[in-house]
Amino acid sequence: MLTKTVTNMPATYELNGNADERFQILSLDGGGIKGLFSAALLSALEDDLKVRVIDHFDLIAGTSTGGIIAIALGLGLSPREIVQFYRQHGPAIFPGSSTWRRCLLQWFRSKYDASPLEAALKDCFGERRFGESTKRLVIPSYNLGEDDVYIFRTPHHERLRRDLKVPAWKVARATSAAPTYFPSFRGLDSLRLIDGGVWANNPTMVALVESFGTLGVSLEDTHILSIGTTDALNSRHRKLDRRGKFGWASEAIDVVMRGQTIAARNQAKFLVSEENYWRLDPVVPATEFCLDGIDRTEELIAKAAHHSRTLAPTYAKRFAIHLAKPFTATTPLESQQ
Repeated sequence: MLTKTVTNMPATYELNGNADERFQILSLDGGGIKGLFSAALLSALEDDLKVRVIDHFDLIAGTSTGGIIAIALGLGLSPREIVQFYRQHGPAIFPGSSTWRRCLLQWFRSKYDASPLEAALKDCFGERRFGESTKRLVIPSYNLGEDDVYIFRTPHHERLRRDLKVPAWKVARATSAAPTYFPSFRGLDSLRLIDGGVWANNPTMVALVESFGTLGVSLEDTHILSIGTTDALNSRHRKLDRRGKFGWASEAIDVVMRGQTIAARNQAKFLVSEENYWRLDPVVPATEFCLDGIDRTEELIAKAAHHSRTLAPTYAKRFAIHLAKPFTATTPLESQQ
């Protein structure tokens, strides 16, 4: 079989001909409990097509709840097991999400205690390290102390030597520390890490920069499946045109995150072409789902079941034809013991 070596960037990545002459990226958005939609969608695809989704991707990017899913996939959990994670631990992570007391508290401090989230992540990942992932991962977070972006990356390049030692649950906790919902994570070198969704809720461009800039994969060979956690259809009141800080308080975060998500989608589609990019993010009414809407989990699973029926033929034609080569860390975990 013909082989092709991409050398347009410092690193190289060998690609095989035909269906293997490609590098496939799975990008998973943030969204709190709505990550259940993403996990259930992947689980339904596996059931329908009799495949392992993880076998078809060379790089996985995930932010916040998408980061939890990405790490879980990299460490060998199936989408079905990830669905059970949300079902089992969701009520403890988001207790009493709609009570007036918690909603009022959120204006002054974090809405939830992080202890149940940390306990759930430890139960899921144990003491396994981020570097044990069998897939290349990029997981966005944000460093409040340095006021700068922070990205966790598996050792898929020789210069990536630090993150592999970090316990996987700490990476998951850092990327999912949503402001106003959970306090920042201080359990890694005393850094003040918060949810990567503040700058990359849709991490598609983070993944694309990693594949092109770090691994040297050509844009023509890059194929992306991007999965959102539902797109709330909002109507922005005209009063926002002239409102100040107080008037924008309830809208600003949603507008900024939606704008970033749309920008990442459009930029990625422009760079790799519409033929190489597929985005699934079903539009829903503005009040149907929310980040901590634990009472809507069955509806999220039902929506995933519906959209998996329409995605399955596309997935089989566009993504299942590629089998990712085994990932070998350039910096073995054993060398860091």
